[in-house]
Amino acid sequence: MAPQAVERITGRGCVLRGDDIDTDRIIPARFLRCVTFDGLGEHAFEDDREQAKGNHPLDNEDMAGANILIVGENFGCGSSREHAPQSLLRFGFQAFVGLSFAEIFAGNCTALGLPCITLDKHDLAALMDSVELDPSQEIVIDFRSDQLTSRAGTVKAHQRPGPKKQLIEGSWDATAILIEAGQEIEATANQLPYVRNFQ
Repeated sequence: MAPQAVERITGRGCVLRGDDIDTDRIIPARFLRCVTFDGLGEHAFEDDREQAKGNHPLDNEDMAGANILIVGENFGCGSSREHAPQSLLRFGFQAFVGLSFAEIFAGNCTALGLPCITLDKHDLAALMDSVELDPSQEIVIDFRSDQLTSRAGTVKAHQRPGPKKQLIEGSWDATAILIEAGQEIEATANQLPYVRNFQ
């Protein structure tokens, strides 16, 4: 299983307004007891969605099937639970666009191949307004050219060099890299006396 490069994402957006949306809201604590991450997608923002009584962006029929979540500032703050990006991935999101992201959340996203792209404040506001007016529009994020294109125009998409390199090269997938290097790992292990003694 070769690592999958992430160079370009095309799809539709879902706008979730508000700053400092923490991981407790993304996936409530009672869902952290799961043994696997399967099924977490249906519980993404569960408490917020229940309180909104059908008016939450994730329940908006016009945004159904969106794969790019457009957020505000400091998204994913709070606890470091990896269940948060796991639940959003399983809900169907493939990328996040915002003003800024909490560092641990962004790192957990990179480990899943999920880009966290930041835009300048004016560009983000224009994108949010545009997507809310026309949720059916196509959004294109090109990681090599660092550009995001929508009906609001083409703007600079910012991403930290390390995560960008990992996504473009496919080196974000640590498990796939280990599997691909299986023979080399075995060969190296067989040369180590403290490993041979236990075989």
